[in-house]
Amino acid sequence: MGDVVSTHLDEPKRHYVAEKTVKVLEEFKKSYEQQYNVALFNKIRYEVEGSGGPQSQLLIRKPSKEAKTIFSGNLFQYLEENKKWRNRFFLIPDNYSAVCYETKVHYERGLHPKAVISCAGYKVLTSVDQYLELLNTCLPGLKVKPGSTPFIKYASQFPIILWHPYGRHHYFCVLTEKEQHKWVAVFQDCVRYSNDGLPEESKVETPAFTDAVRLYRQARDQYGTWEMLCGNQVQILSNLVMEDLQPELRNMISPRLKGKVQERQRAWIQISDAVYRLVQDQIKNQYDILVRRCEDGSTNMESAFRTDMDQIITSKEHVTNKIKAFVLPKSEVCVRNHVQPYISSILEALMIPTSQGFAEVRDLFFKEVIEMNKNVVNEGGKEKLGEYMEKLSQLAYHPVKMQGCYEKMDNLHLEGLQQRFDVSSTAVFKQRAQILMKEQMDNAVFTFEQLLHQDLGNASSKEEICKAIQRIQDRVLKKYDYDSSTVRKKFFREALLQIIIPFLLKKLSPTCKSELPKFQEFIFEDFAKCILVENVFEEVVLMSVMKDINSAVKEAAVQRRHNLYRDSIVINSDPSLQLLGEGVPIDWNTEFSEQAEPVIQDKRKRMKQVVSTIIQDDLPLALESCIDVPAHEGIQEEPDKEVGEMDSDLNACPKSPDSVNEIRGMLTKVVTLETKVPTDQVDSSLSNGSIVQEVKEVKEEATKEVKVEAMPPANADAMVSSHCPENKDAHSQDSPAVKGEAFTSVHVSAPASEVWPKSKDAHGQEDSPNVQAEKVSPVHFPIPSLESSQSHSTESKGASGQEDSADFQLKESVHVFAQSWNGSSLLPPEIGEVGTRKVSDVVINQKEIVSEVTDSASEDISTTTDNQECSVPPAEENVMANVQPSEHEIISSASETAESS
Repeated sequence: MGDVVSTHLDEPKRHYVAEKTVKVLEEFKKSYEQQYNVALFNKIRYEVEGSGGPQSQLLIRKPSKEAKTIFSGNLFQYLEENKKWRNRFFLIPDNYSAVCYETKVHYERGLHPKAVISCAGYKVLTSVDQYLELLNTCLPGLKVKPGSTPFIKYASQFPIILWHPYGRHHYFCVLTEKEQHKWVAVFQDCVRYSNDGLPEESKVETPAFTDAVRLYRQARDQYGTWEMLCGNQVQILSNLVMEDLQPELRNMISPRLKGKVQERQRAWIQISDAVYRLVQDQIKNQYDILVRRCEDGSTNMESAFRTDMDQIITSKEHVTNKIKAFVLPKSEVCVRNHVQPYISSILEALMIPTSQGFAEVRDLFFKEVIEMNKNVVNEGGKEKLGEYMEKLSQLAYHPVKMQGCYEKMDNLHLEGLQQRFDVSSTAVFKQRAQILMKEQMDNAVFTFEQLLHQDLGNASSKEEICKAIQRIQDRVLKKYDYDSSTVRKKFFREALLQIIIPFLLKKLSPTCKSELPKFQEFIFEDFAKCILVENVFEEVVLMSVMKDINSAVKEAAVQRRHNLYRDSIVINSDPSLQLLGEGVPIDWNTEFSEQAEPVIQDKRKRMKQVVSTIIQDDLPLALESCIDVPAHEGIQEEPDKEVGEMDSDLNACPKSPDSVNEIRGMLTKVVTLETKVPTDQVDSSLSNGSIVQEVKEVKEEATKEVKVEAMPPANADAMVSSHCPENKDAHSQDSPAVKGEAFTSVHVSAPASEVWPKSKDAHGQEDSPNVQAEKVSPVHFPIPSLESSQSHSTESKGASGQEDSADFQLKESVHVFAQSWNGSSLLPPEIGEVGTRKVSDVVINQKEIVSEVTDSASEDISTTTDNQECSVPPAEENVMANVQPSEHEIISSASETAESS
């Protein structure tokens, strides 16, 4: 690249470029200084006389000082230096310049970007054929046939090309068609915003600059709209220089280019870009000097204008009457013959797509508010309102969602009229209407924000918030309809003037321009700086056609075409509403978002990023080129769930058996298995007629205790009826199978100190083991003892004798009550199944059972809680001697059940 530029753009040609730039600037400076004084006078007169136009009903958002990101993501970019494709991270800030970083990590670390692309004057292309068609206009003698192989081999079938008539071209690729649509919408938004680079807030510099450019081009017989009037002042002046300089350089350099057609076209693009950058650097310095000089003298000029305001106005009216008498008859004839028959056609061509676009803006705002209202009602009231309002506040800056509104202007066509009125392109009108759509959307959203924030103090419940949103929505839509009508009517008038006035000036200039200098003598010398004959001539021509334009727009409004309001309908703005717009901007996230812990907030941020990232199933994440993009209607995104919703979802889903919380819950369960013992073992000396038998713990670290209680039949029946209601008939007091028998209650529980602190009686002594056990709230399962089973069994014995019959009866009884346990709601099903399996497989071995119980208890606690201690009451240590073999079997089965849990 450097060799091509240095070879064909040598020092003599660079000097030639600098001379042409200085020549254009000198002519422009003279015109700019004159128009600067006229614009300064018009500004002062406007301030003194005031405006008589309708007031806006919607609030206008003030420019935010905080920088925000419109869009970000990865693109494959073609690098001219090494002729390779590289994956680059692009960021679109709120100034709509495309900032390129090597990776996203470089951006997050705050490193300098590799490049910043200003999109002013560019065209966004999505096919190679479109690009080749425009490329053929660079060198008229060299053309490439459509469909031929381009000089760049694209990385995918979804290219995005930024084409500029003078500057460098940029080539990008994405992997999917969906991503291509996104980035096209983003780049078109960048082009649209960058082309409107002249600030409207500047009431002096901007009018002076545009009038100076227009008069400069008219002096060269270039009337009509100019497509390259885009960008900031330096870019527009550079385009003005390149408009004349590029054809001359092309004639000088094109014959010297060598190689194939595509290679010569590529070389010319590089040379043109180098020249364009040289012109911009030179103009920037000279224009800054010009503006400072005009601003320095504006203070004295403003004082003189305010002092002589009446005399200046009188002198200007006198000159205007003289010129009107000379120009107006000729202008009226020209308007009647060449303009009036076409005004209605031009207006209709403008109204249809423009009104469709504004109607689409209204529908989009309506849908977004309705969707937000549904989500707020269904998901959590004020807690979710802040999140959705923060998204709604950025609706106007969402390029993908607004793309449907902007596309309506693509139907604007001035077929036949474009050649008649010398309209080079309709892009100027399209982009202006699209900018107005964006402004009206932002005004509607901002007004909705302020009104809703004011009413939220009186709305506490979801129903009240819903009603407030609906009421404010209707109110904002009415204001939008009125402002939309006002803005569109103003746009139609301005567009008609931009089309018709250049045409009339071109028709009248040959006969009127030569006679204008003689009217200079009617202007006082002191007022010559703010009264220019050429400006007065254009104002007279404007007045000749303005009446017909206003009549056409008024007629369309009277007929209620395209929802236009009549001029007689004037709605005064609400003073109280205007005061709301003067307040501090609302931070919805801080004021109304959920008050959650920082950890949860960080988790939610990560969730949002995952949802907003588009991942193709058939492609790895490293090749994905659309990350952190805003959501739009084409992407079905899951709404972010609140913490409460996630908890409810977890509760509704089956829990994993490996859950820590579930395991802990299982370890603290209390299981009571009850078995019958002979009545002669009942100790009546106790107050409740029961004896307590405890298993002595082998190790002090054991956390499970096994207790055996002998109860009278009355107590056992109460337990059976309360815990196993379905088996009440089989174990009631009246049942002959139970009468005269006692029950042994086997408890397997976590240490009582973990559940309840040891309680003491009135004398300071610890409660009895029965009291301690009751506070643990055990679950009782009555199981007949072996002796009772043998006495009441009528089953046939096996080859093993009496022990086999008792074993079988024990298994049968355990199986029945384990099924009752499994069916109850006291414990999960898993425990019942385990209990049935384990207890039924008990081996009656008196000596092995006790050791298995103690070993399993100590091993269990060693794997769960290392620092817990279990205290066994001294009275319980003496009970082991009275433990019967049948009870040891139940002890073993219960301990195995707890161990399996």
